[in-house]
Amino acid sequence: MTSSPRPKPHPLAFAALLLGNVALAFGPWLVRLADTGPVAAAFWRLLLSMPFLWLTALVVRQAPHWPRNALTWTIVGAAFFYALDLAAWNAGIRLTKLGNATLFGNAGSFVFVAWGLWLARRWPRGLQAVALGLAAAGSALLMGSSYELSARNVRGDVLALVAGLLYGGYLILIERVRTQLAPMPVLILATIFAIPPLLIISAAFGERIWPDDWTPLLILALSSQVLGQGLLVYALGTFPPLVVGLALLTQPAVAALIGWFAYGERLSPLDWVGAAAIASALVLVRVPERGLQPATERTS
Repeated sequence: MTSSPRPKPHPLAFAALLLGNVALAFGPWLVRLADTGPVAAAFWRLLLSMPFLWLTALVVRQAPHWPRNALTWTIVGAAFFYALDLAAWNAGIRLTKLGNATLFGNAGSFVFVAWGLWLARRWPRGLQAVALGLAAAGSALLMGSSYELSARNVRGDVLALVAGLLYGGYLILIERVRTQLAPMPVLILATIFAIPPLLIISAAFGERIWPDDWTPLLILALSSQVLGQGLLVYALGTFPPLVVGLALLTQPAVAALIGWFAYGERLSPLDWVGAAAIASALVLVRVPERGLQPATERTS
């Protein structure tokens, strides 16, 4: 597969990427509010989003269509990773702090960054190397508070971490497809293929599937799947993996703030320092440098 050159980003593209991550950060809270099982909440998130995704695709003139077989199978693989990611992540959300769930759930950010560095065949230099170091340090500081409330968070943290690694696989496969397809057809197909596995997993675990209150699930579908994933999938074909990966790390900081306001999940001084380090990394990674441009086109 030959990678196509990335288009020049729209002036508001980076702001859109950050907005998408803020929308995604509200996901754990909404999963907690849902009166279904955690995996069932993921199932409804995808199913309820479909009419809105389809309408969005028509409005932006990116009509859904079947791509050639190789791309379709890549999307199927991405959807498999995505379904397992959502199942593990949603289960972990109800067993740990919101900030923890989002931080560990975005461990795939570093997997995706490592993938991007491998593609570029060189380590980042200068300010981009500093940005990566700040992001790693900030994440470590946020992670350091994970166990301060005792070991009761461990099960949720482990589930969220597994979800994060699965999410890394999803990001890598979607990024490869996005070099050749527009964002909305990719997102719609990935969503369609991920729906049946989530329903099967939810039923297998005997979860409550049918809700009494549809409000949290509808907001979850609109915020996380339509807005959040829509903008993220767009960004995957626009920015290099380092920029997208570091932007994903804004989610734990936002989720930690939500947990503070909604559930009184206290933020320690180290949490604030970690969030500031990640914010600084985002500023630095946007400074133009040549350190991340691939030396040659890759084919496979």
